[in-house]
Amino acid sequence: MVPIISAGHVASLHRDCPLSPVPVSPLSQHRLSAPLALLARHFVAAAQETPTNASPTLLAVLLEGRGLDRYGSFCAAYQRAAKIIEPGRGSSVPSRAQFHRWTTGGLRGLPYTDHCRVLEHMLTGYSAAQLLRPCPDRDVPAPARSNGHQRETAAPGPAVPVPPASMAGVEAVFASRSELAARIQPQSLLDGAPSVRAAGLSLNMICQQLPDQYLTRLLTAGTEMTCLFLDPAGEAITAREREEEHQPGALPALTRLNIDVLSRLRDRLPGPARDRLKIAVYEETIRCNILIAEGQACVVQPYLPLARGVDSPTLLIRPAAEPGSLYPVFGHVWDALAERSTPL
Repeated sequence: MVPIISAGHVASLHRDCPLSPVPVSPLSQHRLSAPLALLARHFVAAAQETPTNASPTLLAVLLEGRGLDRYGSFCAAYQRAAKIIEPGRGSSVPSRAQFHRWTTGGLRGLPYTDHCRVLEHMLTGYSAAQLLRPCPDRDVPAPARSNGHQRETAAPGPAVPVPPASMAGVEAVFASRSELAARIQPQSLLDGAPSVRAAGLSLNMICQQLPDQYLTRLLTAGTEMTCLFLDPAGEAITAREREEEHQPGALPALTRLNIDVLSRLRDRLPGPARDRLKIAVYEETIRCNILIAEGQACVVQPYLPLARGVDSPTLLIRPAAEPGSLYPVFGHVWDALAERSTPL
């Protein structure tokens, strides 16, 4: 046990045994002064570089609501906005360190003018100064600019209604996936998306509802697509087959068929487009089917007992600025499945 020495004990010791200063030679003083001065400069510089504001910026909150909080997703959206502003000029995306400073409040001033213009275009109505301000309570303020002052080069595309915060970004609920398909064409969800991420059992919406010509055009235009199938040779698909009361081998056969459909399509694509189509399998209990058109829409349906996937309730979720949106939640679920998947 370490003995506890009180302040009184220390004073008593100092009174009874006064300490004399230890003499230090000029040579020792010289040897100690340089390292101490260097150490002092290091701590001063560190204090100057460390941002005092550790809360997220408004930019970070808005990007998270739109599913663009990952560096790769942000860069893709940044490049699209830069091309719209100046179509003939090449644009370089910010570095990962710059992106970190922009979203964590590590800047003393504003970025270069070109960066500010692109950020203001990506998040129309918000000024660069407003985007880089701290937003510790994650309460999104109104845009600093009125509609009359927004840039005329706003990104084209259908307006995405922002639902009430209590809806968590859910725009519509359908009694089944077949009802969704009757009301909304899958092409309208995917058109113009920089990336499409899908995970489920057999992914019939992509493999059976979308024509090969459309998928070819989408991939050739630059869209990246990653499809995660439940492993047809695994135990999880057999368990789900029993749950849906299918004949043995029915679901694995359908899944292999759909994998073959995409594999043949990939083989026919030109080189760059071929690399944009990725196919993988995963082996774990299936909970939901997820289709994410980056920055545009997310379709989610649970897998219910004794019900086929096409008969399950289906949610259409849009990116929303309000905190608590389900859009990034299912994006993280897909990322976790992708990390544990096996490419084909």
